[in-house]
Amino acid sequence: MYRLRLSESFVPAQNDVAVLETTVGGLLRQRAAERPAARALIEIGLDGATGRQWTYGELLADATRLAEALASRYAPGERVVVWAPNIPEWVLMEYATALAGLVLVTANPAYQTSVLRYVLEQSGASALFMVRGHRGNPMAEIAAAALDGLPAVRECVDLRDPTALFRCAGPAADLPVVRPQDTAQIQYTSGTTGFPKGAVLSHRGLTNNARLSAIRSNSHGDSLWANFMPLFHTAGCAIIALGALHAGCAMAVVPLFDPAIINRLVAREKVTAFVAVPTMLVALLENLAVENHDMSSMEMVISGGSMVAPELAREVLSSFDCGLQTVYGQTECCPIITQHQSDDSLDDICETVGQPLPQTAVSIRDPASNVVLRLGVIGEICVRGYCNMIGYHANPAATAETIDAEGWLHTGDLGTLDARGYLRITGRVKEMIIRGGENLFPAEIENTLLEHGNVAEVAVIGLPDPRWGEGVAAFVRPESGCTVDPLALKAFCRDRMSPQKTPTEWFSVSAFPLTGSGKIQKFALRDQFLAGDHQAL
Repeated sequence: MYRLRLSESFVPAQNDVAVLETTVGGLLRQRAAERPAARALIEIGLDGATGRQWTYGELLADATRLAEALASRYAPGERVVVWAPNIPEWVLMEYATALAGLVLVTANPAYQTSVLRYVLEQSGASALFMVRGHRGNPMAEIAAAALDGLPAVRECVDLRDPTALFRCAGPAADLPVVRPQDTAQIQYTSGTTGFPKGAVLSHRGLTNNARLSAIRSNSHGDSLWANFMPLFHTAGCAIIALGALHAGCAMAVVPLFDPAIINRLVAREKVTAFVAVPTMLVALLENLAVENHDMSSMEMVISGGSMVAPELAREVLSSFDCGLQTVYGQTECCPIITQHQSDDSLDDICETVGQPLPQTAVSIRDPASNVVLRLGVIGEICVRGYCNMIGYHANPAATAETIDAEGWLHTGDLGTLDARGYLRITGRVKEMIIRGGENLFPAEIENTLLEHGNVAEVAVIGLPDPRWGEGVAAFVRPESGCTVDPLALKAFCRDRMSPQKTPTEWFSVSAFPLTGSGKIQKFALRDQFLAGDHQAL
């Protein structure tokens, strides 16, 4: 824990750990030289069975061979889209593109034609590397439609066809010199508010962010990370994959999230750590209630995406008997901004998202004036440091709106800082509800409702109101075997909050529309309501 005594909502970058000038490929070469025989990558099948495995020496050899094949077909700086679930070939592509000086563009395997075509066009991609289908999504058919009329995309390669994947267009090309400041990836934002933008991330940003997060989570050479977070998201390909690479430990890639498979995997392979959003933690605990698994190997659970309710945190600590940290970040910051320390209290874990990682400055500013606010006052969370994206690809206007002249990245998230430098999230600038001229913050209302025993998940949004401009609406997914009782929940809120914060409209849902990284898409929820898909209770 940093022993800070702040006088305003500004945490200067802490310099206790240095930023390293390295690249993704350079880090892989370093680990393979140090630990060539150590287990690096493990394949987990759709049925949960353990498949192929690579040591660090084998992983570097295969990644280098693939990099040489890619370098014979593409020039440094060209962009290639990887459209696939969590399979070992995804990881090989991450390292091979880095070694070849190419830019990896990530794509959600759930994409349909319009979004895939948008990513291919907007990124200026030269190739699409994909699988033919996943979870019922006919990806081969979608790709054919998306590629129609896009001559700039020279190749469409099946990742599961090694002949096509490792094909050399001529003699094996020498690999280029890649610099830490070069672009490693373009990550399209998960889209909680609409169409995604492509965040351009550097080798320096990705490798150091994963390293500093791994240090804080006490990852070590004997760790085994289960990676069921999507590799197309920075949680999967950066926090976990590059974090494991920093530690020189093993990572098991899991193609989809199935709580029974994950819990069995932990017991069988002696998994020590994973990252999971709160909805995943709920599902894992529900499975453990009906299936008894040995979770004693677990050392750390990291959660993010939304706040972890106190009762959920206690259940995780009890069931997994390991450390629990929450993180806060966004794609544009490679992605981690704040993370708990291993000795943080349960109150801090449940009520805050920790302190900034080293070399990362955080401030809370008035969204209108950009002035740094007093401690405890809600404002926009702004970040400055090595982790900031280079910008949005081919979108200078959006870049200028997000990164100001002093280098502060404006996250669009609302929060507060206390005197110790611990950050609390209160919502999104665009999700703030303005009721009769008063600013209301959905996260505060959601956190209160999550304390109710019948509430499993909740999303609070503003809906049109003829009198107040916006009214407060709560969409609730009840716990198994429970129902949504508006009168009881309203009374629960009134005992804990002021009347204007208490939702006036209540909806029961069985599931929420989610982004690929597991966040609730509130704009989609609002659109569903306006389309008549939800009726108030």
